[in-house]
Amino acid sequence: MATIDNTEAGYRFIPAVMQYSGGVAALPGFRLERVRFTEPLPMAEGWRRIATFLDDIGRPRTAFAACELRSPAPFTEAGFATFNTAYATVLDAWGVLRDGHNPVARSNVCPAFTPPAVPGFHAFAYTVPDAHAAPSFIVAGSGESVEGKGNYRDHTIAYGDTSPDGMLRKGQYVLGEMERRMELLGFGWADTTGVQAYTVYPMPPALTAEIVSRGASRHGLTWQNCRPPVEGLDYEMDCRGIMTEQVLPA
Repeated sequence: MATIDNTEAGYRFIPAVMQYSGGVAALPGFRLERVRFTEPLPMAEGWRRIATFLDDIGRPRTAFAACELRSPAPFTEAGFATFNTAYATVLDAWGVLRDGHNPVARSNVCPAFTPPAVPGFHAFAYTVPDAHAAPSFIVAGSGESVEGKGNYRDHTIAYGDTSPDGMLRKGQYVLGEMERRMELLGFGWADTTGVQAYTVYPMPPALTAEIVSRGASRHGLTWQNCRPPVEGLDYEMDCRGIMTEQVLPA
């Protein structure tokens, strides 16, 4: 699988499923920057804030490259499809979609405690021109299920098994998927500046040992007590190599 250049936006992406790409990397002459909100912003307000932010820095809507969402609870598969359709409608209106592909990398997880009342934006990323930029990238979140199939349930690793062995198998699959996506973008764990894991279940020592041995925790591992976005999934990760990040008040 080859990446696709999104020249106008200043990044290339891994084609994947309707709701997101597998990851993005800045094209030469651009860098990716990440912004996190202090609290999740409901979708409609988040779209407005992101649009205003891009306007203020002189970047087009098409510079929107990645986002991290927070939802109240895992969706049913049908509910997830409905949510994704509404989400992609905004991207289409912004001119972000490319020849039937959604180029935007995305994570969407559900906090176990103090969840938001409605789905919203936790963070987003965009490109800016920079002739001397170091390479930058974002790998989209992945749970322990093979994407692009007819459903999640029938293609999930160790479905329903949250024992130490089950969590190890899930974690190994997700680590492999992170590595596959990074390789497609031309990166590896040594290039990451941030790695996040999302689960409400204990990570067994065998899994944390594997995370360390693969080099995925070279700058530490950010664990978030969150569930993946679809019922039946129990473990998710994402990662990035970003030199410029900031936090904005909600």
